[in-house]
Amino acid sequence: MKYEGSVYRPPSEAYSLIVQVTIGCSHNKCTFCSMYKDKKFRIRDIQEIKEDLLEASKIYKNTKRIFLADGNALAMKTADLKEILLYIKEIFPACQRVGIYSAPKDIIRKTDEELASLKSAGLGIAYMGVESGSDVILRNINKGVAASEMVEAGKKMMNSGIKLSVTLISGLGGKKLWREHAIESAKVISAINPDYLGLLTLLLEPGTKMYEQVESGEIELLTPKEIMMETHELLNNMDVKSCIFRSNHASNYVSLEGTLPKDKIRLLKQLETIIEDDFDYKGEFFRRL
Repeated sequence: MKYEGSVYRPPSEAYSLIVQVTIGCSHNKCTFCSMYKDKKFRIRDIQEIKEDLLEASKIYKNTKRIFLADGNALAMKTADLKEILLYIKEIFPACQRVGIYSAPKDIIRKTDEELASLKSAGLGIAYMGVESGSDVILRNINKGVAASEMVEAGKKMMNSGIKLSVTLISGLGGKKLWREHAIESAKVISAINPDYLGLLTLLLEPGTKMYEQVESGEIELLTPKEIMMETHELLNNMDVKSCIFRSNHASNYVSLEGTLPKDKIRLLKQLETIIEDDFDYKGEFFRRL
């Protein structure tokens, strides 16, 4: 198996076989992100990918999940990606699900027929970073897409039958925009109605533009209590039909989980108790583990 640079995967893919089909991120300009700064984006040769899969199959033949990295592997040509998925079916007979990172614009570029063919070939779940539903914040972080494009991409993926997991980042708007971040993000998530919603909490690394903005005082970060207030506002304004909600990433100050809307009232009451009490939040050191 060949890996280049640091390799990242969603928390739910912790026990998956990870295979790089692309290297890095084709956008790689978000002000908060340091994940792929050591790489220049490219799509790997399909034969190299197959060689990695074949090598892995000799050791992990009974693996149940495979995750296709890096940052937005859906940028790969549909025909090539379909060939990889069918090859996985052939040499990993026990594999139950293949997952992939997918940027909004890469989803939009695919036709409905292309997405349907990928589902048929074995693509089971796509992960899309929404980050925020606020156009102001999306411009500030240089995400490269508008909220309307997030909704378009999310709906398109949901209509394909491929499971969709989206992420938001708590605190991304700082103290000035926390309420807008919560309310506008709730609108986008409600419009998409994804299968899964993961809530991370902002963690900044030296060398990123947002880190410098915080150091200079241009952006003021939220306190843990303010993060809980923002989360309460988000959930209170969200209207989804059946969405598994998780806020149990290492970066989160408090672990929350439930299925929306069934557990909405319970989660809101839990947040209200945390906000009102002198709660013992997770320390900064442990958020980085």
